[in-house]
Amino acid sequence: MTRAAFYVSDGTGITAETLGHSLLSQFSDIAFEQFTLPYIQSDDDTHEAVAQINRTAAERDQTPIVFSTLVDESHRAILSKCHGLVLDMFAAFLNPLEQELGVRSSHTVGQSHAIRDAEAYRIRIGAVHFALDNDDGARTRYYDQADVILTGVSRSGKTPTSLYLALQFGLYAANYPLTEDDFDDLELPDILREQRHKLFGLTIDADRLAATRSERKANSRYASPRQCDMEIRALEAIYNRYRIPYLNVTELSIEEISTRVLAKTGLQRRLQG
Repeated sequence: MTRAAFYVSDGTGITAETLGHSLLSQFSDIAFEQFTLPYIQSDDDTHEAVAQINRTAAERDQTPIVFSTLVDESHRAILSKCHGLVLDMFAAFLNPLEQELGVRSSHTVGQSHAIRDAEAYRIRIGAVHFALDNDDGARTRYYDQADVILTGVSRSGKTPTSLYLALQFGLYAANYPLTEDDFDDLELPDILREQRHKLFGLTIDADRLAATRSERKANSRYASPRQCDMEIRALEAIYNRYRIPYLNVTELSIEEISTRVLAKTGLQRRLQG
């Protein structure tokens, strides 16, 4: 069973997608085909969005689910006439907030992801550049500037987690892969021993690792269950030997991994919200 879901926004659509994904994830038996309609900022834009939603409803003979973060009241009124189930995020939350705070909101379009704080934006961009420059052990001379150094075997989620920590929390996250050369004697590379207090390990079930690696290099030694099992056993032995805190990420999303890294390390985010 497949249903259409639309994310309609006067900005990037990220807020609508985030809230919508969270709600739709509660319906795991239904597959959703998802459409994002960003930058809906005029009556014409809104009418075009309504037309697309109505076409989808007619073609599928189903009611699309519509998540809206439109701020402008006239645009919200136009959207409400579409042939979809409209879940108006701002109507649900802004009105109660206005009543509680005793003032009207500014109803300013595109504020959710606008650059309101130049310093926060600078921190975010600096952290992302650091994560990219210090990815996969390619460069290590700036590890003294890192807030955290993620380590683990290849394809265990180090790079996306580093980037998420940078983008969402403003943290300087490097990552370094441990390989067979390190597993031979169960020793940390010298550069990691120097920064051991910043290390955080990621581990993963061997079967999942083999499946993930097979998508990249099928029928290879790199992706074989035996190789993956050997690497994970040796990896966790190193973590235990050097008392490196670590997390099994097999069933975790990047968002969950990142927040758990913060919780386990006690790191303080530089960006809020």
